[in-house]
Amino acid sequence: MSDTFTTWKEDRAYWVDVLHRIANPVLSALAERRLKRTMPVEGKIADRPLYTHLEALGRLLAGLAPWLEKGPSDGEEGQLRERYAQLARAAIDAGTDPESPDFMNFSEGFQPIVDTAFLAHALLRAPNELWEKLDERIKRNVAAALKATRTRKPWFNNWLLFSAMIETALYRIGEPDWDAMRIDYALKQHEQWYLGDGTYGDGPEYHADYYNSFVIHPMLIDITETVHELYPEWGQMRERVLKRAQGYADIQERSISPEGTFPVHGRSLAYRFGAFQLLAQIAYRNELPEDTEPAQVRCALTAVIRRMIEAPGTFDAEGWLTIGFCGHQPSIGETYISTGSLYLCSTVFLPLGLPAGDPFWQGEAEWTSKKAWSGLSVPIASALK
Repeated sequence: MSDTFTTWKEDRAYWVDVLHRIANPVLSALAERRLKRTMPVEGKIADRPLYTHLEALGRLLAGLAPWLEKGPSDGEEGQLRERYAQLARAAIDAGTDPESPDFMNFSEGFQPIVDTAFLAHALLRAPNELWEKLDERIKRNVAAALKATRTRKPWFNNWLLFSAMIETALYRIGEPDWDAMRIDYALKQHEQWYLGDGTYGDGPEYHADYYNSFVIHPMLIDITETVHELYPEWGQMRERVLKRAQGYADIQERSISPEGTFPVHGRSLAYRFGAFQLLAQIAYRNELPEDTEPAQVRCALTAVIRRMIEAPGTFDAEGWLTIGFCGHQPSIGETYISTGSLYLCSTVFLPLGLPAGDPFWQGEAEWTSKKAWSGLSVPIASALK
């Protein structure tokens, strides 16, 4: 075994520390209702302040949610988790209260449908900490915010899942007027866009980017997980959705180089290691392929996180994320990218919802490309229909 490995305890502590560095500026500011006043808005076009704050809230909580819901309740990590759960609830209040200076835009322009969906995804992932523990006033505001996006028409691509995720959350929180049609349309359209080998088209065409992991697989999994019992055809999709996701997760694990890097291609590279949300989610669900050890995924993801988060310029002087892939690289951000967008990187931390005794956090193992480039035996990759 390479002497560059850290122990699993060090890995978990490192993940928690990085998550803290990423989350603290956003949630602390929101809890004090000063996010709009203090968060910088780096971007290429002038309209991003209209959207960036909801981006930061929804995307960050989508990644934190499993840790908030299932993380430890004792010890230093447990105390930190409890603090962040309280901050997260205060942040949701600040962002959805019409009287708050940090009240967010849920109904102007197209972008709000995207990040309201990430917020909805967080509610599905942490229903106790991020929904049940809210008081009734906040719950009413959250439901109203979700419904406000219904005036936004999604594009004919992965955006259909944003509408579906919002309606799924409305169903989950008990709103009687949730819209089954928006869910049905998104699920059935993605069935038509499936291309094979665990890959969906982003719309009718294939796109060589990471949107199968940023959005498509993670939302398909949690939507079908939540609503599969309601209609027979939705239930029939559930197994196919998971099998395809496992196939794509295998591809993702194999794409991590021995050095902890991965291919630089496609849109939205400024989401950094959020590109591995799907692999992190399959690990969190304990549904990795049989020949993939959970520890090898942890070691691979840790290598990626270290390569990216420790690059100079990743954070500004006040601790906010900057636009870039490995460090501060403003040129890599598309026109829709701004400071709030970057917090989708938090989705790599989904396995923090697993207890410390889970195999994911136990032992050390080399990942596939590290073994392959060392001349060691690796399992054959097989195509998935």
